[in-house]
Amino acid sequence: MIENFWANALFSVTPTILMGLLFWFVMRSILRADRSERDSYAAIEREERLKRGLPVDD
Repeated sequence: MIENFWANALFSVTPTILMGLLFWFVMRSILRADRSERDSYAAIEREERLKRGLPVDD
């Protein structure tokens, strides 16, 4: 029974760790996509303000 303890412990913890890593990767991807979308929107907004002669917020 003791010889299977560590194998059982490893098999019990592995799915939790893998799901945690998957969650972290997905959230990281979402946050990076949001950040790049905001940057591109700010660039477009800056160009449009320059075209109209409005003050540009830096």
